[in-house]
Amino acid sequence: MSTSVKASATKPDLASFRADFPILHQQVHGKPLIYFDNAATSQKPTSVIEALSRYYERDNANVHRGIHELSNRATAGFESARETAARFLHARSPNEIIFTRGATEGLNLVANAWGGSRVRAGDVILLTEMEHHSNLVPWQLLAERTGARLAFLPITGDDGRLDLSRVDDFLTSEVRLLAMVHISNSLGTINPVNELCARARKRGITTLIDAAQSAGHRRLDVQELDCDFLVLSGHKMCGPTGIGVLYGREALLNEMPPWQGGGEMILNVEYGRSTWKHAPHKFEAGTPDIAGAIGLAVAMDYLDHVGRDRIAQHDMELGAYAFARLSGLDGIRIFGPHVGRAGIVSFCLGDVHAHDVVELANQRGVALRGGHHCTQPLMRKLGVESTSRASFYFYNTTGEIDCFVEVIRDIQKFFSG
Repeated sequence: MSTSVKASATKPDLASFRADFPILHQQVHGKPLIYFDNAATSQKPTSVIEALSRYYERDNANVHRGIHELSNRATAGFESARETAARFLHARSPNEIIFTRGATEGLNLVANAWGGSRVRAGDVILLTEMEHHSNLVPWQLLAERTGARLAFLPITGDDGRLDLSRVDDFLTSEVRLLAMVHISNSLGTINPVNELCARARKRGITTLIDAAQSAGHRRLDVQELDCDFLVLSGHKMCGPTGIGVLYGREALLNEMPPWQGGGEMILNVEYGRSTWKHAPHKFEAGTPDIAGAIGLAVAMDYLDHVGRDRIAQHDMELGAYAFARLSGLDGIRIFGPHVGRAGIVSFCLGDVHAHDVVELANQRGVALRGGHHCTQPLMRKLGVESTSRASFYFYNTTGEIDCFVEVIRDIQKFFSG
């Protein structure tokens, strides 16, 4: 089966890609849908939807274990998807690509398999103050089991940037791992992960990048980043839900013990003991999400067709435009960098609860997200309980932002009256 999208010689305007997303062409409460919840999950193009249908209609079978034609097709599609993911991240080998249920499972896999064998009492796991719960809770659990402790690179305030002047003070000899988010889902901050990985590597510190918010929005090259691990979620980058990727250096993966046991990950099983395959299969116990992997590969090809550099530029333009438009409103507090932000803008409207903002926006057809965004410690650091968040993708436009700002203006009037 084919999992590629043919790129044309001349790139069409980004707005033209909206036609590829059936879900965007609808009304909500009698208003045209404005979908600004892309940091939570992105929408899916027709090519991905059709790839899932095609697999289930034509090729559905279990992988690797069968020798009949359907199993051969399913296996070919699944392993071809691994090769696509390796190219997408510029991994050295498909053996460095492990399919997971998403970034969260990838982080838990590293915390249990790598952390369980490498981290000891007195060691330090270094994170940042802007981490998603998925890149915090697994390390808390590891620290509780091992006697290690957590430390956090601080941010500088509402602008949500890391205090880079203090990084070297935190990269002590006790640090075993630096695990950091690439783009903050709450602040829109783009962290300098290249620089941070380089600083950590000089001190022999293992590095992990949470690329859940960046993998579908900009070009990622794990060899250029020189990270040891990287995780991503398919559903945030035009792919299906329930599928993701853990990238790991092959030598590291082969040194790590398996996390889950079962079928597929074994070489030989006896009643008293078992032996394991090499990576990546050692970490893929049981029947995988075959259709999800195939759909994710189609999404990756689709994003390359659109152009990841173009997407990154568009994100930053929309983020800057939304920040500027919202800054013109009275009584609003906006979080994250004033310049150089990703396509994410979080804000508070005085004493109005974020859930009220989101519900009233929904009545006007605007899909936002309100809450702590799985960053409760960051919210407390900022002195708020929750924020309202608008997050953009390449199929969004400045015209939609103009409509959104008018909706926010009307919400302010409603609560002030």
